[in-house]
Amino acid sequence: MDLPFDENDLNRIENFLGQGDTEAALPALLELRDAVEAYAAAACPTSDRVQYFCFADAFERLAYRRVERDPRALVQMGAPFDRVYADLAFAYISQQEHALARDALMQAVRWDPMNCAYRLDLAELFHMLGDRQEWASLSFSVLERAADAAHVGRAYAALGEFFLDEGELAAAAGCARRAARFAPTDGHTRRLLARLMDEAPDAAELSEDEATSALAAQGVPTDPNAEIAICLIMCATDASQAGDRDEAARLTLRARDLVGEDAVRALIQLVRESDAELAAERGDDPEEASADAHA
Repeated sequence: MDLPFDENDLNRIENFLGQGDTEAALPALLELRDAVEAYAAAACPTSDRVQYFCFADAFERLAYRRVERDPRALVQMGAPFDRVYADLAFAYISQQEHALARDALMQAVRWDPMNCAYRLDLAELFHMLGDRQEWASLSFSVLERAADAAHVGRAYAALGEFFLDEGELAAAAGCARRAARFAPTDGHTRRLLARLMDEAPDAAELSEDEATSALAAQGVPTDPNAEIAICLIMCATDASQAGDRDEAARLTLRARDLVGEDAVRALIQLVRESDAELAAERGDDPEEASADAHA
């Protein structure tokens, strides 16, 4: 069964969105959405053994495996279904149709559950629509999945505002410190810091141990997920062995921004040792063993 659209079709519609021409983009996006849903119903039946996704790259697929521990076969779609829904959400937001935008972004997350920008935007829509628990839950879910420091910071900023609203001032302060570390210039971070200084200035005087303990008491991770950093280093190793030094450097820098330079060095060494041990056990070429291990 042929895919319901060509990526060039979506690129043309996104040009309309980029120019602010929602009136031209929205009908075309709705047509693509209908085509995607008809295709998915016919050709992408979810079961206990298989699921269909639109991961952006090999890293997202690997990270999904390690974070979600989904045992099913993962089938990569040949077209970016997630972008159709994300673009549709953007168009709806521009028309102040926040409930419709929420529904569209939920589908974008379904097709690419590792895209944290989708999750964060969806969290904000739930907040705007008055669902504070879902706002907090989605923001929390980003901490387990985020591979970019900016997304980590934005998630902490959202949780900080949630805790501030709830009167959990120490937890709000703990989130604010981490938001400032990972996304110091982000508007969400600046808003949280301003609110904290205005509404709870004494919280800024808490020790780091007190702020960290407050987060732990709320069940909030105090650092990004190390599994994500490991996946970044695994994919960086694969890219380096494939001769793509630019991609290897990009992935390594993302890991460094998450967990720090010392931790990245340790992870690189760990991955190399693991690959060497696997190659020795199997009698394989080390580079081939690495590619197989990270698939």
